[in-house]
Amino acid sequence: MKLGVFTVLFQQLPLEPALDKIRAAGVEAVEIGTGGYPGEAHCQPAVLLADQLKLNGFRDAIARRDLVISALSCHANPLHPRQEIAEQAHTTFERTVRLAERLGVDRINLFSGCPGDSDQARFPNWVTAACPPDYQELLAWQWSEKVIPYWRSAAAFAREHGVKLCFEMHPGFVVYNPETLLRLRAECGDNIGANLDPSHLFWQAIDVIEAIRVLGRDSAIYHVHAKDTAIDPHNAGVNGVLDTKPLDRVADRSWIFRTVGYGHDEVFWRTFVSALRKVGYDDVLSIEHEDALASIDEGFLKGVQFLKGVMLAEKPAAAWWV
Repeated sequence: MKLGVFTVLFQQLPLEPALDKIRAAGVEAVEIGTGGYPGEAHCQPAVLLADQLKLNGFRDAIARRDLVISALSCHANPLHPRQEIAEQAHTTFERTVRLAERLGVDRINLFSGCPGDSDQARFPNWVTAACPPDYQELLAWQWSEKVIPYWRSAAAFAREHGVKLCFEMHPGFVVYNPETLLRLRAECGDNIGANLDPSHLFWQAIDVIEAIRVLGRDSAIYHVHAKDTAIDPHNAGVNGVLDTKPLDRVADRSWIFRTVGYGHDEVFWRTFVSALRKVGYDDVLSIEHEDALASIDEGFLKGVQFLKGVMLAEKPAAAWWV
């Protein structure tokens, strides 16, 4: 396994100083935002696609530091009911796929998106309940009329360019757990898989190790985020985990994102990396730091130190004891 980081964490720095900081910490891979929610501070696809010299300079800046690109990330909502938002997300997606091909990167990370409740809607409508029956009708319409047609075409486009789509299972979007990810994969093709981010599974009360087992059975884990979540037992005990309070109101929320090791202990994370290896994932663990209780540098460095202690960096030995 290799240790990576999602460079949006250092978007306040130009690309090369950010890469220097990352390499100095002992990190081996970078995940780079190309627009959408992560922004494009370190990588502007439209610019790089139009200028071979700039593309070469971008590639060389990474290679000179003995880093590799684990994935390009363009998280957004291409299913948004407002056409201008959906079109912008789609343009970013297509540019990211084309750029990945030019860079020799075979994975992009993204969200599935979420439609509204009709063609006249202004906002997404995420269905989380089976009752009243309206929700069942709405969910069926979203998948048949919006989700499957869009992603079937988008997955085919990505396949033509040698790119896998790594969906982050994120509440608020139609793909938010293993079941919905595998449904999209079955409908739209096996170049669809998971960017497995355990932080979003923890607060849904999903057993992350079981999720790895189920997704791994279909060889559907293509990329992995290293991010933790802590549940506040007092707030969650009163209000449950469906929490709409802003993420910076840490004392009031039922859960918050944490640096790895501050939500789940070392035993969990050792089990996590072992479970990934069991199902054949022996690739990058990409740190995504969104811990409101830690500074950028301290949260990042503590995450690096912690993961270096639990990762299995070398290939397993032959069973010499058998």
